Parts: sequence; C-alpha cells; structure tokens
Amino acid sequence: MTRVIKRIIQSIFIVFIVSIVCFALTKLAPGDPVLSYVQPNMSENYINQIRDSLGLTKPIYIQYFLWLQGILAGNFGHSLINNRPVLTQVIERLPATMLLMGTSLVISLVIAIPLGLLSAEYKNKWLDKIVGFLSYVGISIPTFWLAIVLIYMFSVNLRILPSIGMHTVGDDSFLDLLKHMILPCTVIIFSNVAVYIRYIRSSAITELTLDYVTVQTAYGASRFVILFQHVLKNVMLPIITILGMSLQNLVSGAIITETIFGWPGMGQLAINSVMTFDYPLIMAITLFTALFIIIGNLAADLLYSVVDPRIKFL
Repeated sequence: MTRVIKRIIQSIFIVFIVSIVCFALTKLAPGDPVLSYVQPNMSENYINQIRDSLGLTKPIYIQYFLWLQGILAGNFGHSLINNRPVLTQVIERLPATMLLMGTSLVISLVIAIPLGLLSAEYKNKWLDKIVGFLSYVGISIPTFWLAIVLIYMFSVNLRILPSIGMHTVGDDSFLDLLKHMILPCTVIIFSNVAVYIRYIRSSAITELTLDYVTVQTAYGASRFVILFQHVLKNVMLPIITILGMSLQNLVSGAIITETIFGWPGMGQLAINSVMTFDYPLIMAITLFTALFIIIGNLAADLLYSVVDPRIKFL
C-alpha cells in the first residue's frame, strides 16, 4: 500500500510538471487570442482593455498561478471564443469520444487477441503471413487516407452509410447512431488491430516455446485449450500495456478521425480550439489527456502485479 501511495504522489507531481509545460508551450505558441475579439472599428486603447480584462498583461507566472488556482477549485476558465465554461464544453463532448473510442477499443481487442494467438501458433504459415500482411498494411496506411476512401466508397458512391456527424437531423434512434459509428470505428479499429496483433503475436511466440506448453501437450491438452487458457494468461501483460496506453484516447479522442467524420467529440473540440487560439480550452484538453495517460500507466502497473504475482509493484 505504501508503494501505491508513493506512486500516486509521483503521478500528482508529474501532472503538476505537465501543467507547467502545457501552460508555457501554449503561451509561447504563435498567435494572439485577442485577435478573435478585434473588430475593424476598435481603437488600440480598447484592444488593450480587452487584453487586460483577459489577464494577458500580467506576468506569465502570475497567469499560471491564477490558472492553477482556478483548476484546483474546479474552474477551468471560460472559452475566449464563446465565453462558455471550459469544463462544461469538455463534459459535453466527452461522452461522444468515450463511446467512439471505447467501442473501437473493445472490438479491436476482440479481433486482435485471437488473431495474434493464431498467428503465433501458425508461425510462418499461410494464416500468419496473411495476418502479418494486413497488420503491416494497417500500420502503414495513413488514417486520413483510409477515412477518405471509406467515405468515397460507402457514402458518396454506394450511399449506404452516413459520412458525418453522430446523428441524422431529426433522428436520435440507436440504429441511426450505429450507422454513424460504422465508418469512424472501422478506421480506428483497423489501425488499432494492426498494432495490437504485433504485440500479442510476439509475446505468444515466446510463451509457446516454454516448458509449461510442452507439459500441457504431453497431458493431452488441445492446442485451443493451450492457446486460450494457458498462453493467453501469460500474454495479458502486453494487453494491459495496450489498455494503459489507450486510456488517454478515451479523453483526447482520435483527432484526425473525429475531424474528418465530424464526430462531435474531444478530438474535434481540440482542433477547433487550436485553430481559434482558445488557450483555456487547449490547456484544459491537454491537461485532461496528460492526466489520463498517467492514470492509465498507474492502472497498468497495478494490474501487472494482479495478473502475474511474480511482478512486484514498484
């Protein structure tokens, strides 16, 4: 328990460092958020008053501590573009991203785990070569290119699937939601599965050479039982690593995919905030993403010792 507390304290310290770096990089980025308020008939004096009201005339370290004080109080500030609370906008977009990314993650693992295990079992056989080829294709193809191809095929030519948004106007049914999810989920799943299979296959190949597999074979256990009951237990570590690395995607979303498909999630919100120099929104999204990366790594470390008692949590 003491080690867990130490790790949590380390994580809090890392979040603090990330917040400093995030704030500094945002302030050093080119562009001026005040330009979003400027109208052709505004005087220089009035523009300076706007800059002062936003707190941009204060020293950067004062701006940071004021921002941090608000964060600790649950106040992430207001958007410079629409003057809405930042936290409200994040909470509004978060469910859409978690739905898309969570569904894609689960389906990716359901596909990748058996394919990775079977590729290891039939190493260098035709099945392994086909799966390996598809994996390399999935790793190599740019996400935006695959998204555009799918839109052209299924939305423009065949007209069987919608290409943008989360719902058709006036139709909030579950079936309509599923139709809108198919294309963006396919893009994310294809990319994820390609990576996951390589992790699982590599670990499974090593496990299949160990003595316990030989013992199980000698006792007459079928290859299916060996793969999916014994080997799978021991390849859980890379799967846990994948889950820990993927947790931040539940917050940040697939930025390119969400933007191309017009999915109203965190990825699209992040792009819009960057394009409009909406600093409070940029910093909040970055901080949430960093926080979930740290939480994901911490959870993965804890699960390592649960799955394999030989591993001590450090």
